[in-house]
Amino acid sequence: MVNRVVLVGRLVRDPELRRTQTNLAVTTFTVAVDNRGKDAGASFLPVVCWNQTAEFVANYLKKGNLVGVDGRLQQRSYENQAKQKVYVIEIVADTVQALESLQAREGGVEQGYTPDQAPAPQSGVDVSDDDLPF
Repeated sequence: MVNRVVLVGRLVRDPELRRTQTNLAVTTFTVAVDNRGKDAGASFLPVVCWNQTAEFVANYLKKGNLVGVDGRLQQRSYENQAKQKVYVIEIVADTVQALESLQAREGGVEQGYTPDQAPAPQSGVDVSDDDLPF
């Protein structure tokens, strides 16, 4: 059986770093992911990560950053103060990648290019269905 989640989205708020009683780093954050289709909106998915990944996320990522998350889906439950059982489904991230540079995020520059290095706009290419191999 396979339990794998891969998603790309933006952080909804700044990540929250905490420490366990044994001093392990754990960071939680929420990623907004666009749903496909007309007027489909977005899904807001809770993510948790541990150790070095948790430190990276807490130190380098902020609200609005575009990230790639690779991990697994986990369901857990706990009893709240009202003695009701609460079920939580979250993504436990193995890896989290920043998908845009800090410069691109703050300056609005396309990733990988400075304003003087940006490629020139391409002219339109006319392709008919007969030219496609499928």
